[in-house]
Amino acid sequence: MTNETIDKNGPVVVVGAGQAGFSVCAKLRDFRHIGPITLVGDEPQPPYQRPPLSKGYLLGEITEERLFLRPLAFYEQRAIQLRLGVQVEEIDRQRRNVLLSDRSVLPYSHLVLATGSRPRVLNREQGGDLEGVYYVRSIADTKKMAPEFKAGRHVLVVGGGYIGLEAAAVSSKLGLRVTLIESAPRILQRVASVQTASFFQQLHRSHDVEICEGVELAMLTGRDGRVTQALMQDGRAFDVDFVIVGIGIQPNIELAQAAGLEIDNGIKVDAQCRTSDPTILAAGDCASFPWKGRRIRLESVGNGIDQGEAVAKMIMLAAEGYTAKPWFWSDQFDIKLQIVGLAAGHDSAVMRKISENALSIWHYRGDELLAVDAINQPAVFMISKRLIEAGKSPGPHIVTDLGIDLKSLLHS
Repeated sequence: MTNETIDKNGPVVVVGAGQAGFSVCAKLRDFRHIGPITLVGDEPQPPYQRPPLSKGYLLGEITEERLFLRPLAFYEQRAIQLRLGVQVEEIDRQRRNVLLSDRSVLPYSHLVLATGSRPRVLNREQGGDLEGVYYVRSIADTKKMAPEFKAGRHVLVVGGGYIGLEAAAVSSKLGLRVTLIESAPRILQRVASVQTASFFQQLHRSHDVEICEGVELAMLTGRDGRVTQALMQDGRAFDVDFVIVGIGIQPNIELAQAAGLEIDNGIKVDAQCRTSDPTILAAGDCASFPWKGRRIRLESVGNGIDQGEAVAKMIMLAAEGYTAKPWFWSDQFDIKLQIVGLAAGHDSAVMRKISENALSIWHYRGDELLAVDAINQPAVFMISKRLIEAGKSPGPHIVTDLGIDLKSLLHS
């Protein structure tokens, strides 16, 4: 069956009300899709931003309504039907419909899986089911955790990735005693260079966050069902008031798997975001797609937005294929980190330093510029984004020369 035989204005069902799911629905209407669009989300809230959950929302600086991507009126005006607080239990590919947990059935011409991801959790043997152990993934998670943040209490953060570091920064700002443990030899091991990791390590230590690298959690123990202590593999023990776990996420593939779709570190899609069933597409955290001769999954807002748009184009038969332009950001204390590209596989990195808290780190593989980490350098981020997207690789001796205006590299 070719995509042309599927009615492009037939009913579209989007599973997952995150950034990617929202983007698909909004863009379909922008591209003049006139059929029914239904967005199914298992949380009670309409689509909202997740990044502020570990930052502004946790600090109480942002209200719940301000997290929403659009007010409810937007969905009414665009005739996007929201089905919130329900789950899709089954996909019937033969009949082309989905069964929801409230027993209703939705037919589709195109089905979009934007099922996102969920946090990796500590198991029961590790004390993961004790009260006072939290994850940062949803509004409900943050609400549940908020009362714990009282000055002087001791929080253990498990995991030295961006989520863990952001949670540590907020905890420190709120006057808590913070210990962060990372089982890898250093924080940000998987996602950043030694230079970037070292900058953030010093930043956190300057705010009295205790960072323990190469330290693995053995188990959490408690009294009356609530966590009170954390034991390390090396025999150390910390008394704790509560624990925040940020040890990575895993894609939600179960629905796709049960429907017999191909899986490969996520729901496997082609360059047009189609799964192994041409009527079903996937986007966002859950989708693994071809990129520069390999297959990757991107866990970022930017990818959710761009891939969602690519899916909408595909449904409207206007697809040119999805070319990922990876970018990410992280806010910690008064520092904004903006990243363009993927540094994985770099064999050298150089620093362009304006001041202690304004610098950028340029990652190369051979002569090829792979990624740039811009720390409090928004203009450098914008320029390096354009350089990488244009396939330009100025040499390390050029980017480290403060006498050279980086803007001039765009026209060379």
